[in-house]
Amino acid sequence: MYRFLASTRWLGWLLLVCVFAAACVGLGKWQMNRLDEARAANDLVKANYDAAPLDFRQALPYFDTLPADRAWTPVTMKGSYLPGDTRIVRNRTTNGQPGYEVLVPFETDEGTRVVIDRGWLPIGDDSAGRPDSVPAPPEGQVQITARMKVGEPAVRRSAPEGQVASIELPALEEDLGYPIATGAYGVIAREQPAPATTPTALERPSIDEGNHLSYSLQWFAFGVLSFIGLGYAARQQARLNREDAQEAAEAAAAGTEVIHSAYRAPRQRPTRRKGNVPTDEELEDAYLDRFEDQARR
Repeated sequence: MYRFLASTRWLGWLLLVCVFAAACVGLGKWQMNRLDEARAANDLVKANYDAAPLDFRQALPYFDTLPADRAWTPVTMKGSYLPGDTRIVRNRTTNGQPGYEVLVPFETDEGTRVVIDRGWLPIGDDSAGRPDSVPAPPEGQVQITARMKVGEPAVRRSAPEGQVASIELPALEEDLGYPIATGAYGVIAREQPAPATTPTALERPSIDEGNHLSYSLQWFAFGVLSFIGLGYAARQQARLNREDAQEAAEAAAAGTEVIHSAYRAPRQRPTRRKGNVPTDEELEDAYLDRFEDQARR
């Protein structure tokens, strides 16, 4: 009764299900790869964020090219801020609130200029498009600890004078007009001496793995369910073919001809209600049978 599976129609259905299942497997693996990336990023935060700070001389090569396994590593630097070259980064959020981040170049005693992200400021109330005030960094000789972070990609958005759309270090170097470290910048952790007012410290990176695992399992389940659905459809078709063959045999024995299509919907059969209560059709048949019995008497 399953010989129909070799037909062109059913082979086409099988091919379609295989393609769908392969796509589900690919999407499931993609989600698993994203889960691995999220776990690797979380491991970096756990290993580096609270590690002992490096001396700037040790970390100097990292400001040319920051290895992936060195992200968020703290570095201690001595030197002075260049507050006249402060830049404001637009479209930044902290705790779900929109605002800005404050970038100030820091010239180390070794002569290297490093961009330091001093924190977040809310949107101003006095003037649109800029913070009301920007806290000044400490003056003179300062010792700071900052966590290294790779620069951001370019964003095709314009920004008012004194502001930038992203922390794209090569573009920022061109805007400042003097050399800066373009392999990494620093997110401030501590300043000595500490200023009276500072921007709000940036949030610690999230170590949430996200929903990648559940999404992956869902895609794999969809691929398996597609074959289960095809098997169920084949079983239903085999049952219908079996019923058609039985009807044809009964008709041949009675000397009549039965005409049926290659595929038809299952015949509707009356179903019992809950509690084995007769259906309306069964009650109607019972009334008719009783009426005929009384008429014969």
